[in-house]
Amino acid sequence: MARDGLSPDERWIEEQCSGAPDALRTRALGYLRPGDEVLARRLGKAAQAALDYVLVRPGDRSVALDLLAADALVTLALKAQAAHDPASLDRFAGELLGD
Repeated sequence: MARDGLSPDERWIEEQCSGAPDALRTRALGYLRPGDEVLARRLGKAAQAALDYVLVRPGDRSVALDLLAADALVTLALKAQAAHDPASLDRFAGELLGD
C-alpha cells in the first residue's frame, strides 16, 4: 500500500478511469471484488458479473449503465492484461469470450 492509501492496482484503475463519468466509474468498480488474482482476471470477472446482471433484467433503459459498465470492465481487463503480459493477450481475450 502506498502513502496515498491506494494499492498499485487501485492506482492503475484510477488512472485509467480518470476521464470517465462518475456514475459509470462507480457502477463499474462496484462489480470489482478484492482477491489474489491478477488485476486483469478480476476485471474480467467483474465484467462478467455486470453482464450477468444485465442479462437477467428486462431489456430496457434501467440496465443501460450496467451494460456500459460491463463494456468498460472488458476494456480495462484487456488493457491490464496487455500491461501485465502482452504476449498472452490473445489467449486472455479468448478466455474472456469463452473460447
